[in-house]
Amino acid sequence: MSALFDRLAARLKLSPETTEAWRERLRPRAPDGLSARLLLLTVAFTLAVEGLIMAPNLAAFHERWLQDRLQAAELASVGVEALPYSAVEDDTAAELMRIGGVQAVALTEQGVRRLLLQAPNLPRAPELIDLRRENTWSRLIDPWRTLFGHPDRSLRVQAKPRYRSGDFIEIVTPAQPLKLELKAFLLNSLLVSLLISATAGALLYGGLTLLVLRPLRRVTRSMERFAVDPESAGETPSDRHDEIGRVERELARMQEEVRQSLRSRARLVALGEAVAKINHDLRNMLTSAQMASERLATSADPQVAKALPRLERALSRAANLSRNVLEYGKSEEPPAQKTRVPLNAALTLAAEDAGLAPDGVKLVKQLAPRFAVEADPDQLYRILVNLMRNARQAIEADPARPPEQRGKGVITVSAFAEDGFWVIRIADDGPGIPPRLAQRLFEPFVSSKASDGTGLGLTISRELAALHGGDLRLVDSDGAGAVFELRLPA
Repeated sequence: MSALFDRLAARLKLSPETTEAWRERLRPRAPDGLSARLLLLTVAFTLAVEGLIMAPNLAAFHERWLQDRLQAAELASVGVEALPYSAVEDDTAAELMRIGGVQAVALTEQGVRRLLLQAPNLPRAPELIDLRRENTWSRLIDPWRTLFGHPDRSLRVQAKPRYRSGDFIEIVTPAQPLKLELKAFLLNSLLVSLLISATAGALLYGGLTLLVLRPLRRVTRSMERFAVDPESAGETPSDRHDEIGRVERELARMQEEVRQSLRSRARLVALGEAVAKINHDLRNMLTSAQMASERLATSADPQVAKALPRLERALSRAANLSRNVLEYGKSEEPPAQKTRVPLNAALTLAAEDAGLAPDGVKLVKQLAPRFAVEADPDQLYRILVNLMRNARQAIEADPARPPEQRGKGVITVSAFAEDGFWVIRIADDGPGIPPRLAQRLFEPFVSSKASDGTGLGLTISRELAALHGGDLRLVDSDGAGAVFELRLPA
């Protein structure tokens, strides 16, 4: 075949690249598609079932053929016994045996065996088949022994008489006629089995194609189109209630979630690009502010001296954030530089910058005086400020509070060790998180505040907690407030 293809390619003057491409295209391959494999399995299983049915049918035909010979021999024996002294001429006996298809007939009655038709001299000893015994395995094997036995093989068959008295009737019959009829029966049965297998296989394959393969192809096409263009419209899920229908609906849901995630990432990228553009100007402004704060340090005003440390801390943290703004715009945070941080001092600083005050929303600490954690001070500060600021804004914007309690509330912070983690619990007495937002609270651009807020604070806070090997989660939220837990490895 390869030489013929080479001569044809030479006559057509095909280039080596084209010749190799056509050779690869025409090279026979094993079927690797699901439909081809399913078709092969259908044919194989149907043939296997037909094979299991064939063996009992062949055994039944073999036994029926022997029963017919026994019946003919029994009727012939009745004619022999009707003659005086059971005297039968040789020619008559030969004719009776030819009609009955047997070589000898014997009857055993009350333990006495009588030879009714004498058998000729046989080249081989006949093999015994006793039809009185219920041996299923032997009956299944006997037809195949007949099919593949010696051409001169004879059978000695015993069975209970049907038309006369006696213990059993016995015949000797040549196996060759049975062998020929078994071959014809087997061939006809195989043809019928192949027809049934082809019909059943075609119907089964058609049904599976309609119910399984065609929907799977739709799902596959939808996945391929989505891989090329995620914004393209996917396949509309069918209204099926089986596994295929659930797969289609779950795929459509997952594709929509991926689209939303890609859009959120695109917005984050756009945000990073925008922040990167203003990074230079922001750093210049911070430099000017730091120079102004240095001039303020020489002021003798006590109010200025009191506010100056807070201003310096804010400018220092803003400068650090500005230095990392490009990485932040790419949704990346610098690795956590862990050190031992006294939690009381960190809470006090974060509460000041989150706008907490004794006459408004105040901070209540419920932890040991010297409780400390291993964390990055700046990143821990950002997490605490985000949580406290969100809680303060929720309390101040709560329309359900009595007029005398407007703008007032309590944020309670407790800390303890649990299962190898330090747990910092921040609870407030605000309105809580709406149930429709609780499941998506940590997703980018999802905010519980109606008027302001970008929806990035909690997302960034959870990312900072993950950089420490910990987690930030909402553990409770109802009309009496919200409870967040920050877990840091001990």
